[in-house]
Amino acid sequence: MASRNVNLWKSIDWLTIVLYYSLILCGWLSICGASYDFGVGVTEFFSFDSRAGKQLLWITCAAVLGIVLLNVEKKYYELFAYPLYLLFLIILFVTPFIAPDIKGSHSWLRFGPVSIQPAEFSKFATALALARLLGSYGFSMKNRMDQVKMFAVVLIPMLLIILQNETGSALVYLSFFFVLFREGMSGTLLLLGVCAVMYFVIGVGQSEAFFSAMPVNVGAFVVFLLIPLFTAFLLGMYSKRKNLAWIVLGGNWAGTLLAWLFSRYVIPFDITYVQLALLALTAIYLLCLYVLERYASYILIALFALGSIGFYYSCNMLIDKLQPHQQMRIMVLLGLKDDPSGVGYNINQSKIAIGSGGLWGKGFLEGTQTKLNYVPEQDTDFIFCTIGEEQGFAGTTFILLLYGAFIFRLLYIAERQGKDKFTRVYAYSLVSIFTFHLFINVGMVIGLTPVIGIPLPFFSYGGSSLWGFTILLAVLLRFDAERDTHF
Repeated sequence: MASRNVNLWKSIDWLTIVLYYSLILCGWLSICGASYDFGVGVTEFFSFDSRAGKQLLWITCAAVLGIVLLNVEKKYYELFAYPLYLLFLIILFVTPFIAPDIKGSHSWLRFGPVSIQPAEFSKFATALALARLLGSYGFSMKNRMDQVKMFAVVLIPMLLIILQNETGSALVYLSFFFVLFREGMSGTLLLLGVCAVMYFVIGVGQSEAFFSAMPVNVGAFVVFLLIPLFTAFLLGMYSKRKNLAWIVLGGNWAGTLLAWLFSRYVIPFDITYVQLALLALTAIYLLCLYVLERYASYILIALFALGSIGFYYSCNMLIDKLQPHQQMRIMVLLGLKDDPSGVGYNINQSKIAIGSGGLWGKGFLEGTQTKLNYVPEQDTDFIFCTIGEEQGFAGTTFILLLYGAFIFRLLYIAERQGKDKFTRVYAYSLVSIFTFHLFINVGMVIGLTPVIGIPLPFFSYGGSSLWGFTILLAVLLRFDAERDTHF
């Protein structure tokens, strides 16, 4: 498929560029506020000895990089999608062996005074390879081999980044699964993800809670109530006999209720054993139905029920294998431990800074929490608290609305690609990655999500994140500019 010459001046989406540079400008001003010391002149912001000055250099380089990428034709990105992806896999594999140890992570490559994080750029290569795969002729979501390929494209770089002990950056790759759902992948996998999160949060979060007068763990009890609920839901979706869902759910919950009454008023005992027995009987019953009716869904749903039990018991084992600081972050988030002077210090100070801003904020460069360095990483991962302190609720609302406008514009670009699946998949990859960064970063600053150390797009100090998102965006704008030029 050939393409005519593109007049970028006429074809490019200028609204997206305006939103991009608006975020860049707000981000730079926030870095100025976060790195500013009382008594220092504002001319320091333009000095390369300051973080604000260095960020200006990264912004300038990003602008030049974006212009260069905008002038590369789409066909070359398609042609080199796989080689570029393979190149970054090699770089990710080599990185932990040659990268220095920075706070326990081996994910930064140093080139003289400059440090680069390959994981930030591998997102672009992964998005490009995934778009090439899903947009290739004959690809089908229903084909098992195609499914293996698309999962491999996402999971291989994710695993390589985990080997660098950079869990936060690796988790970003989960956002690619939203792209797969948009392109027709079954929602069952999304349900499995929701189940896993609920089992983990409830099971671990209530692992030390027990009912009064009964030796019953609250976390296990609730999880073993949810498993038959989700099992019944799957039966309702995929079973030939719709009443089967009510039989399974009613049987499990009725048995649990009788056991709870007996334990509460007759002889106290751990009723989770009864729940486990009921779930085991449910799995056996479904396996018998599979033997009788040869309907594959029964055996898969039975495996889901048994796998849910196994996952619940593996949660504590997983916690034990995490690094101590990672364990503490999860425990603090779930409310199991209070560590205001340790792991919880960042979050507590961040909340104080945001809360002290009030409605209108203390004013630009007037934030005391950030100026006195109470908040660690206040110009990188926790830069959102600087906005909250200096600009208040009004300022943070404005920034979030600006982010929202940017995301919706990207969604609009993605949907107007028509039958160009390659560009649409790439566009949704960018939207998913960007949205994941935004929600997780803002969530961890206000204490709603774990502190996993991912930057706020266009705001956090540093070149790798800024360049990585600029590359993703510039390439999308080039693709979009060619949308009406194919013949």
